Amino acid sequence: MLVNRPLRNAIGVFDSGVGGLTVLAALRRHMPHRNFMYLGDTARVPYGRKPPEMVAQFADGIVDFLCGLGVEGVVVACNTASSLALPVLRKIYKIPVVGMVDPCVRRAAALPEKRTIGVIGTLGTVRSEAYEEALRLSIPSARVRSIPCPLLVSLAEEGWTDGPVTELVARRYLEPMFSGGDAPDTLVLGCTHFPILTAAIRSVVPRHVRIIDSAATTAAEVLRRIAPSAGAADRGRVTWLATDGAERFARVGSTFFGEALHADKIEIIDL
Repeated sequence: MLVNRPLRNAIGVFDSGVGGLTVLAALRRHMPHRNFMYLGDTARVPYGRKPPEMVAQFADGIVDFLCGLGVEGVVVACNTASSLALPVLRKIYKIPVVGMVDPCVRRAAALPEKRTIGVIGTLGTVRSEAYEEALRLSIPSARVRSIPCPLLVSLAEEGWTDGPVTELVARRYLEPMFSGGDAPDTLVLGCTHFPILTAAIRSVVPRHVRIIDSAATTAAEVLRRIAPSAGAADRGRVTWLATDGAERFARVGSTFFGEALHADKIEIIDL
């Protein structure tokens, strides 16, 4: 039971930690009058290296918890959980459940040029091959190249969004992908941590490469599937939930969200 009463007519958003705050920030821009409930599973972060069955179990438990609080829809703002658990979640729950993979694939399919598509994400996302399968179904003629970039996730969590160390790590991961004749003309940021690293990533990939931000594309998909609050005049609010570490959540999460977060507003829950 929450100490603070959850907001009515809210959309639930969850991630293994604070990366999903890039999605929440985009959602707030698209749906400013909507109430949201954000849950960061900070006690069990990261999901990227955990077994698929465990990630699916975590995701099911979180969606069940959010549904118990009366949310009208859920955004799985975690590429790993989206890749591994989304089909099952959609079978179990009657409310709209939006993940990260499909919106990015639709955005890539709409581009005029897509001979080769690169995907970067966590180890779990890449191993799941969810992006590869969806892209090949949607764009049969395209080649898909995927690489896990776990150190970029760690750098983002530490707030190292730019500078020589971040650019060096990005270069070590991405230069092999963009060398040779089948270099991608499109790059999907298949992790919600990566939008805050866009400047560092852009500095090491060719200028003509289109970068697809999974946070922005998912926000647009939510707007399509879940209606804004009808007739709302006031700006919506956010209920903040985490499973551990309110102080760190607020400190690190402020970078991802783009606004100052306050630890005393973050309720710690036990899942």
